[in-house]
Amino acid sequence: MSSGLTGRQRAVLALVCAVAVSAIYGIQPILETAGEDLGLREGTLGWLVAAGQIGYLAGLVLLVPLGDLFDRRRLITVHLLLTAAGAMVAAGAPGGGVAIAGLALAGLFAVVVQITVAYVAAVSPAGERGRNIGAVTSGVVIGILGVRVVAGALGELTGWRTVYLVIAALCVALAFTTRFTLAPDIRRPRARYGRSLASLGRLVTGDRLFLSRGLVAFFLFASFGTLWSGLALPLGDAPWHLGTTEIGWFGLAGLTGALGAARAGRWADRGLAPSVTGWSLALLTASWLLIAQAGSSLWLLIVGVIVLDFAVQAVHVSSQHLLTTARPDRSSGVIGAYMAFYSLGSALGAITTTWAYSAAGWPAAGLLGAGYAACGLLVATSARRSAGPAFQERLDSRP
Repeated sequence: MSSGLTGRQRAVLALVCAVAVSAIYGIQPILETAGEDLGLREGTLGWLVAAGQIGYLAGLVLLVPLGDLFDRRRLITVHLLLTAAGAMVAAGAPGGGVAIAGLALAGLFAVVVQITVAYVAAVSPAGERGRNIGAVTSGVVIGILGVRVVAGALGELTGWRTVYLVIAALCVALAFTTRFTLAPDIRRPRARYGRSLASLGRLVTGDRLFLSRGLVAFFLFASFGTLWSGLALPLGDAPWHLGTTEIGWFGLAGLTGALGAARAGRWADRGLAPSVTGWSLALLTASWLLIAQAGSSLWLLIVGVIVLDFAVQAVHVSSQHLLTTARPDRSSGVIGAYMAFYSLGSALGAITTTWAYSAAGWPAAGLLGAGYAACGLLVATSARRSAGPAFQERLDSRP
């Protein structure tokens, strides 16, 4: 059976996801350098990170539903160009205010990631949907983790502004590449934009599958955010005293784990998404036993990071497979709303990990991350039991 996508097209779309999320997360490893150059006080540096996240959350609600109304190929092209515009504004910003505005603009249109996933779901036959979603969304993790390595090194060599110049150039190049390598995804919209937005609210209150998967995503990425927003704290402290570039290399461990979960899409195609979700969340919880040892053993930390990112990606791919299978005619809006839970969870993890570390050190942050993972496992287990096996099997078998 044809997958609906060639290997080259999957690679291009994975790269789109990687570069788009880099526009949001690229500021993290170069935050201090950028703040000094822009004249920002230490207490206001957080706005450089928050700007992209705020823009991204707005885009999830306002822009992603457009994918159910218009040609997604065209939206991918336009959103990439506008993401490039935001990155260029940030790169050339004379002060903090302009930089924050540019990062917010880049984050707003970085939701091209969700338009891309919806495109993949729409053009893929049912038996290959999970495989293709897994392959393309691997680019998201590559972008989130890989940019830590690249931006940290590039920022030290040439300055923080170069990071966003490179991101902008890649977005422009990918905009033209997708325009000429992807097939159109033309549709006849069944609802107007306003109705599409209103229907998202009804998902939370009236769709049990969506609500359970959204809550799982919330706790999943709260645990993920606890690690990656706080890991620099114990690594930069005694006894390691690692620099920015050295800390960035730990992103490679995360990449190893996340890419190892590429088969999660194939498992989902075989109807195993609920089972994968359950054991992956259990694995995520257990990974924190190793990650909590960051103050005494870097090797245990590396193994824990690999396991954590494997588990997060496996659950994430399984959830998107279930949601796009259940609502194939509204995949853009459903994925956008689902990712709002992701964004809120990531923000919660980022805020609480610094609080836990300052209060009781990295073991406390580890307990926090494990607690979030355990909450996600509880939600997934409860949802599966209440749905019943016949109902779940029917979801997994929908075309």
